[in-house]
Amino acid sequence: MTADLLATTVRHYAWGSTTALAELTGRPPTGEPEAELWLGAHPGAPARIDRGTGPEPLDAVIARDPAAELGPRVADRFGPQLPFLLKILAAEHALSVQVHPTSAQAAAGYAAEDAAGTPLDAPHRIYRDRHHKPELICALGEFDALCGFRDPRATAELWQRLDLPVLAPWIDTLRTAPADTALRAVLTGALAADRARGERAAAELPAAMEKLATGGGPDAASWAAYLAAARDYPGDPGLLAALLLNHVHLGAGQALYLDAGVPHAYLRGLGVEIMANSDNVLRCGLTPKHVDTAALAGVVDFRPTAPQHAPAVPVGPGELEFLTPAEEFTLSRIELGGPARSDVRFDVRSDARFDVRIEDDGPQLLLCVRGTARLYDGPTLGPGECAYVPAASGPLRLAGDATVFRARVPRAR
Repeated sequence: MTADLLATTVRHYAWGSTTALAELTGRPPTGEPEAELWLGAHPGAPARIDRGTGPEPLDAVIARDPAAELGPRVADRFGPQLPFLLKILAAEHALSVQVHPTSAQAAAGYAAEDAAGTPLDAPHRIYRDRHHKPELICALGEFDALCGFRDPRATAELWQRLDLPVLAPWIDTLRTAPADTALRAVLTGALAADRARGERAAAELPAAMEKLATGGGPDAASWAAYLAAARDYPGDPGLLAALLLNHVHLGAGQALYLDAGVPHAYLRGLGVEIMANSDNVLRCGLTPKHVDTAALAGVVDFRPTAPQHAPAVPVGPGELEFLTPAEEFTLSRIELGGPARSDVRFDVRSDARFDVRIEDDGPQLLLCVRGTARLYDGPTLGPGECAYVPAASGPLRLAGDATVFRARVPRAR
């Protein structure tokens, strides 16, 4: 085996872009919102490969011979499944404010919902599997997100500038209570205990935020991001949850890591996302979907946290790896045709500039997002195309003038 070209699936969610994925792949837009291109073996939308006997779902191929497809190191540790899911995410509107559970929380929650007889496809089901879902997003252009609770006293000062009496009791809580107590009280109050006030605040906030977004102050860009989310979901009290979080702006090539318990939301932009192979999401608002405030309060980490940017470090000629503590995945970016575009400078031999050798004893995904990348004895990839590399393939060589993201399973951290 060398490498297989994936036939992939586009997911159509209302927040998706109508143009970004089409522009990336060089095809006409369909007119529908195209939110995510799934690249991997998640049973919800597995990619397909054809080894001469017709297309097959990748998860079925792996399950048939996990030792060859995954290699002993990965199969023994994670079982007969690809432990990560790779996506291209294209957001034209805000995604829900959400949080992911720890492994222990996911296992307990899954067992409890199973015992209660809650169907896996029920709209109010929270735990779709037994796994946690750490994730990393790497921006392909300008990208806006919300991530982690801001210090509540700093939030109180920001909210004071809105000059809305409806916020006054929460501002007082944010200023005077211990941080975790204050954040818990405001979040659960807006969503449940004092939902009527949360809805009233959500109705009044856009006009107040517009003044700050257009006023030219130091926080104007952040207010503009919050305002866009408010307009995406008018009247949703989850806007208060969004306003508790840090606004993060990423430029092309910058990455953000999200661990269990950290509330977050992606607002706008195109990026490559990788995560553990899980679909466990608890939503805090900015969504028409089910919000279980009690379950949410048991999973959210109510400590203030700064956004966790993932530094990119050189691991070879033209390759930068994004450092995270995740056990299921690691992601790197390879620039073919020259050194990776960063502050790092490589002394690359002239005969290696268009020929990069990669190898690993586990499975890999190679995703092209720019140019054309050729795999020796394998497929040629254009933008948006992805190759699956089984563990049994041995070393591969890449050539061309392209940007390629490489997903694989790290050795034990």
